Amino acid sequence: MKRRRQTARRGPRAGDGRAREAPGGREGAALEVTVERILPGGVGLAHAEGLTVLVGLAAPGDRLRVRVERARGKTVFAALEEILEPSPARVEPPCPYFGRCGGCDFQQLNYGAQLAAKAEIIRDCLRRVGHVEPPADIVVEPSPAEWRYRSRARWQHDPVRRQLGYYERGTHRVCDVAECPVAAPRVQERLTRLRESLREDALPPDAHEFEAVEGDGGVALSPAVEPEDAREQWRLLGGERYRFDAGCFFQINHALLEPLRDAGLGDASGAAALDLYCGVGLFTLPLARRFARVRGVEGHPAAADYARRNLSDAGLSNATVETAAVGPWLAAHAGGLERPDFLLLDPPRAGAEPEAVRAILELRPARISYVSCDPATLARDLHALTSGGYHISSLRAFDMFPQTHHVETVVHLRESFLNI
Repeated sequence: MKRRRQTARRGPRAGDGRAREAPGGREGAALEVTVERILPGGVGLAHAEGLTVLVGLAAPGDRLRVRVERARGKTVFAALEEILEPSPARVEPPCPYFGRCGGCDFQQLNYGAQLAAKAEIIRDCLRRVGHVEPPADIVVEPSPAEWRYRSRARWQHDPVRRQLGYYERGTHRVCDVAECPVAAPRVQERLTRLRESLREDALPPDAHEFEAVEGDGGVALSPAVEPEDAREQWRLLGGERYRFDAGCFFQINHALLEPLRDAGLGDASGAAALDLYCGVGLFTLPLARRFARVRGVEGHPAAADYARRNLSDAGLSNATVETAAVGPWLAAHAGGLERPDFLLLDPPRAGAEPEAVRAILELRPARISYVSCDPATLARDLHALTSGGYHISSLRAFDMFPQTHHVETVVHLRESFLNI
């Protein structure tokens, strides 16, 4: 097969800490490798000359020439230099910024290969980090849209170089982006107008970051540049109306949002439910329709305010929302809380704080639903929960983030002694 030269699409600088010379003084040396599979974090795994080689932007089955950048013992981090023989799973990335922009790292994989890699990432994390045997068959529910799905964006602004876009991979330099193929159409339109303001020197010079979010009413932007940017947004979802603004977290792939919410809730109902990291109330509202008493906890003040407003708009008076960091609040109150029939947690990528997990084990909810956007921290917390007397009763995964290695997972747990 004809060799294809890899140009201007270098691999990510995987790992952290200070770079060290590779074994045998091989830092900067070229290696020829065959990628075996994709690991958590989205990097390809290969072996060569007694080394474990991690390379970004790879596809399983690729034969590559890579260049060693740094090492940790016998593990080296390498940048892709040339595709010697492409994998059948490899496709040509459509984005001209791919490899330089830090936003997407799976555009080189066909969509079926992306889903398979994400299932393997979940399986690998459960085994290695969680010490839990994963289900025999992990199916990642595909996104209805592989492109133009992202309803939220965070754009970096460099007023000196007059650039606007995302950070370059592994750096805090701005990659100037005119067109983003994963941005929802109205989000892309807002980026285009924002770039017009940049050319006209009409952007606030002290604004180094803009956050945009799409709702049913348009796109909100923070900080606002045009008058309509400051409007709050809303989204109708399964009969519920959710208000939010650009500063509050709301899931980015709206096409999968209702299936994700339904999976998180399952068939739960009863007397008392606790919703941790509740955000603007995505799960809180439907929980309040199923349980007699619901308490949400959210550390972001604006999001907690929206959760209370969304409950009020829905006429749901049986739910309250605490504005507090979840870990410290739960640790301080666990001893005095009513034992919940159902506890749902949807933490950020870092997972639940250790004190939150300890408090959950102290509370002993009959059922737990863990919604996670990071398989590694999910597996870490599942290890603590399963070691504390719970077992996994179901696992579902959703491709909320096509063209990236990220995946959303919903795990339901029950107390082991119930064995149901």
